[in-house]
Amino acid sequence: MKREKNFTSAKDWQKSIPRPVCDAHKDFIPLYEKAWLLAHDHIKDVPGLPATPYMDEAASPYDIWIWDTCFMVLFCKYAQDRFPGVESLQNFYKVLHDGAILPRLPHPELPEGIQFSIHIADNPPLFAWTEYENALMHGNKEHLKTLLLEKQYLQKHFAFLQSLDKETLFPMIRAESRWKTHENGYFWEGGRSGMDNTPRGRKSTPTTVNRPDNKHILWVDAIAQQALSALYIAKTAKILQEKELEKVWQEKYEFLKEKINTLYWDEEDGFYYDIVAATNEKVKVMTPASFWVLLAEAAPFDRAVRMAKYLTDPAKLGGKVPCVTLARDDADFNSEHGLYWRGAMWVPTAYMSIKAIEKYGMKDLARELSLKILEHMNITYQNYTPHTIWECYAPNSYAPSHSCSRPWKTVRQDFCGWSALAPISLFIENVIGIRKADAFHNTLFWDIPENIKGKIGVNSYQFGDITADLLYENNEINISSDKEFSLVVYEKNFSVKACRNTFKIKE
Repeated sequence: MKREKNFTSAKDWQKSIPRPVCDAHKDFIPLYEKAWLLAHDHIKDVPGLPATPYMDEAASPYDIWIWDTCFMVLFCKYAQDRFPGVESLQNFYKVLHDGAILPRLPHPELPEGIQFSIHIADNPPLFAWTEYENALMHGNKEHLKTLLLEKQYLQKHFAFLQSLDKETLFPMIRAESRWKTHENGYFWEGGRSGMDNTPRGRKSTPTTVNRPDNKHILWVDAIAQQALSALYIAKTAKILQEKELEKVWQEKYEFLKEKINTLYWDEEDGFYYDIVAATNEKVKVMTPASFWVLLAEAAPFDRAVRMAKYLTDPAKLGGKVPCVTLARDDADFNSEHGLYWRGAMWVPTAYMSIKAIEKYGMKDLARELSLKILEHMNITYQNYTPHTIWECYAPNSYAPSHSCSRPWKTVRQDFCGWSALAPISLFIENVIGIRKADAFHNTLFWDIPENIKGKIGVNSYQFGDITADLLYENNEINISSDKEFSLVVYEKNFSVKACRNTFKIKE
């Protein structure tokens, strides 16, 4: 059964969002509510778009970004009746792969108006991962059939990137592409990768320019994200029981996985790095971009364990604020403000890194990192004026980061946008521990934290056509549900009935 969706303004929209309960971290709840409020302010309606209303990134009223929107889907899925997350992806599919035309919008300084645009065509290709994760929440096979079998948008986007061999400016795109396919990976560029002023690929230490010359390197995140796409196309085909399609894309995934592990792994450091295309030499600038390899499940377990240690190492990507965007001992690390991708903590790459290690069973570490990130964002929210959620955060102080183009100026405020991922998704999935829903099998996975004090859970949690209140306290789970489902708590299965239920975790 499909839920009715109403993306226009309504006074009671907040009734449709999940309501977390967490006595041990009650102070996170106002931040959670603020994230939804800011995100709701960014539901925009632009006549002429293929899909409208849509989720605006909080960056520009005239542009949309692929990777911002994909990350926003991953929190919008928790209120799919009200927030057009996955619907917003149609604005990319229909332009890039169906030739749709975007409208011109009025502009106060331009009589002819301004072209509404996709900012970058070769932004990180996260569609397949995002669609799959969203599908687990809504359970809509018809949408997946349209996506994969009828329109083939996911396959077309993979092929589109594979076909790029020169810088190209496409219709309806603001900036030319910089992605180019090479036999051992992909050339790219900082802004197109999303990591605008990253020093990756630098030729001097420290780099002497804001965006270093990096045309000579193959980007580890590019090949990992293509592998991620192939993997999740295969996973989606499996849901649809399309065995031949699954086999084709699993083979593409295995080919890329082999390339990654053969060429991009540095045994001495225990880390995946970018490589010089001409020599396969490792370019040892440590950033969270390498954790895309783990998210793509491409790393052997022992390598994943070695990688994860860097997320807690205070000289590398760890410290009081973990998952920073450049190793703290790097020559270009900006300790005061983070200076955008020179050390700031960005929620999307932090979320990705946490989900990456979670793939390898490191749930306790994932929760530890999530708590640190939420603590940092929450104290900043409470103490820094204006009291809001920011584009990215300083690595050593309770403050927003500073811009790379204007280093004296703080980054964008009210950024929900993808920064809502931590207050919403990390809070639900890793602090409260409701890690995953599977609407195709009516199953919910809850990793209840050990030795948690007080009540913990979520009311009005929706997945598929099920709505449930879930509460745990003192070894007892109480659930009220409108339909039957299976609850898995640390590999123990409980059959939830369409009524009030009580379970003891340990007998």
